[in-house]
Amino acid sequence: MMYDHTTTPLRTGRAAVNGTGLHYRTAGSGPALVLLHGVPKTGYHWRHLVPKLTPHHTVVVPDLRGLGDSARPADGYDSATMSDDIAELMARLGHETYAVIGEDWGAVIGYQLAARHRDHATSLVFAEALFPGFGFEDHTALTPENVSSGMHLWHLGFYFQPDVPEMLISGHERELITYMIKNERSHPDTATPDAIEEYVRCYSMPGGIRAMLAVYRAMLTDAEQNRRAARQKLDIPVLALGGSAFIGERNESQARLVAHDVTGHVFDAGHDLAEEVPDEMAEVVLPFLAAHR
Repeated sequence: MMYDHTTTPLRTGRAAVNGTGLHYRTAGSGPALVLLHGVPKTGYHWRHLVPKLTPHHTVVVPDLRGLGDSARPADGYDSATMSDDIAELMARLGHETYAVIGEDWGAVIGYQLAARHRDHATSLVFAEALFPGFGFEDHTALTPENVSSGMHLWHLGFYFQPDVPEMLISGHERELITYMIKNERSHPDTATPDAIEEYVRCYSMPGGIRAMLAVYRAMLTDAEQNRRAARQKLDIPVLALGGSAFIGERNESQARLVAHDVTGHVFDAGHDLAEEVPDEMAEVVLPFLAAHR
């Protein structure tokens, strides 16, 4: 269960959008704000941050296509298509304009949302993500630099291979998700049992791992989409957030390749900022959103 600042449970719903079905939660009042989670997480990732946002914003927390309690279609896992899902959802909910916060794959999708729907996105918070097409692929290489920095992203090549990951992960969803979530954090204890249970529940459902892998397998398509979109840089303000133990300052340097107005901030944290340092994240995000309504 997720709660707003009054400890009221978030409202939940389902919407048929862009050829699929999205599960979402919403709460609060004020200018609209959509929160896009990464992998292997769900909208539950934002549970600590939401109560800090709902006094100021109408917050929409979807589970991305194929993930969480959303539908798991056969295709459409490239970031452009997944961003169109969100644009249609926000329109369906009556939000003409909105700010975007994305983390991990949700940040890549958030960028595409801002790039493809420029009249609707007012600002973008780009948290702890690497851009396909702008260096993400480099971290799949087995090099001394990647290994020593903790940025050898071995799982990308593994996930890209058809069929074999499904065979090996099946029945071991809990072990994989627990390892990935805890290993990428400076504060592994913030991967609380309730969160682990929720993520394992969703990714263990029929099609859960298939959908997760499909997000990674669309990476080369994402790279083409990002390079094409970056020909016209974003004009909206972008706040690039990193964790010092993971992507860190690279979030800002990447964002400057695709946007004109970029501010950066690095936290003493790992990859999952909204679960590791939600108070500190809110202290940086809220003034940024307030300044760019």
